[in-house]
Amino acid sequence: MAVDEVLEALKGTFPTAQVVLPSTDAFTSLNTSYLSKAQAELHPRAIFLPRDRDDVVKFIRVVGPYALQGSVKFAVRGAGQQPALGCNNVDDGITVDLRNLTGITLKDDDATVSIGAGERWGEVYSKLQEKGLAVTGSRSSMGGIGGLALSGGLSFFSTREGFITDNVTNFEVVLASGEVVNASANENTDLFISLRGGGNNFAIVTRYDMRTFKQGKFWGGAIFYFPNSFPSQVEAYVKELKDPEATNETHIMIGAGYSAAFAQISDIMCMNQVYYTREVESPPVLDPFVNMQPQIDQMRSVRMLGLVDAAKEQAGQGSSTSRVSYINTTVKADVPTLMAAYETYVNALGPLKAIEGLTTSFTLQAYPKSLLDVTKSAGGNSLGIDPSDGPLMSILLLSFWQDKEDDDKIHTAFKGVIEAVDEDAAARGTAVPYKYMNYAAPFQDPINTYGKETEAKLQATSKKYDPEGLFQKGVPGGWKLFN
Repeated sequence: MAVDEVLEALKGTFPTAQVVLPSTDAFTSLNTSYLSKAQAELHPRAIFLPRDRDDVVKFIRVVGPYALQGSVKFAVRGAGQQPALGCNNVDDGITVDLRNLTGITLKDDDATVSIGAGERWGEVYSKLQEKGLAVTGSRSSMGGIGGLALSGGLSFFSTREGFITDNVTNFEVVLASGEVVNASANENTDLFISLRGGGNNFAIVTRYDMRTFKQGKFWGGAIFYFPNSFPSQVEAYVKELKDPEATNETHIMIGAGYSAAFAQISDIMCMNQVYYTREVESPPVLDPFVNMQPQIDQMRSVRMLGLVDAAKEQAGQGSSTSRVSYINTTVKADVPTLMAAYETYVNALGPLKAIEGLTTSFTLQAYPKSLLDVTKSAGGNSLGIDPSDGPLMSILLLSFWQDKEDDDKIHTAFKGVIEAVDEDAAARGTAVPYKYMNYAAPFQDPINTYGKETEAKLQATSKKYDPEGLFQKGVPGGWKLFN
């Protein structure tokens, strides 16, 4: 078999510890360390651990010819936080785990930070916070760099600083040919724009250079409350987004959902995660989102905090022992549309509540006008969002559960919810095509929602930098350019 030939070639090229084979403790540890335990049910023939960029080059040159023939598949993993099955792991192929491509280096008088593709955001924040700096990255310290930087991405600072991907100033990548190139506003610009939203379709990114900014402590945290207050929260959120004098210092997420852990307190539980990104205690703009009553005072965490602590708190609210599903859509910031979506979600929960370990949420996260306006000044991206359509609202359905036998129930129910939300929004004139890649379910096609013109540009970039289609044929996971 071709994969056996590839494995022999890899074992002849790299030390034994870098080609991790099944039936070893190291393999089990690596293959069960994803956010969603469903990814561990995929069984690669080996996990390859490059130590540096040159190892990635050698891997591509060994595996590329076989992958182009269709006889070997591979996946590329950063932190393994994207739950869409096969996005960062592969059955009967080779998973390239970038965890050893580390390094966080400030340069250009601290205006830029270079980040190895195997880093996690928590380590980046720790280094920057020491210098009074920050960067737009994951709100969870456990998040990896690539999943967000290649798909768009929201941070605590996005209302002011834009999408995470808009803050990448340079990508160092290994192309299908094995050539190492940089993509920036001044070099390989078409590839640079395509990587800002185009996912894993063009190359293996080995380093991200990102713009830094001065950042001190800020005010924020979580508030848990009850569903009677949720409609007023939606109204306050939309009002703030549509205020022509709205500040660009807020980051607001509001959500409602079901968890067996809260079932004795309330059938539906609500949570806001709100931040004001300057060192101002109890800013009045956040009052509507933190002072609703009743709330669970013991769980309120709003305080002055640094970026490191904020990201640790978000990481603590996730799960790494469950099956995980994301599915999303986008609509205009419109109260009736959002409330109709919420009711559709709540009505779908009934048959699901018996599922073991179920925690599920309906979460609203805005794309404010100020965020969308940053894209042009930052050099552009591939997301296909017209700032004139803003403000927009992302609707994320996030679920955690335990048993594989419940997968179809979860996926079918929430696929139906999103389809109903999209249909209702279309009837109201508030529909927006855009689907955020990092929150997309496998059946969704985020690249198609960027628009035909953008999709054609992405396809042209692929043909230019990967003319034989290695990252289309050889990397089946993620969302591809040529369906």
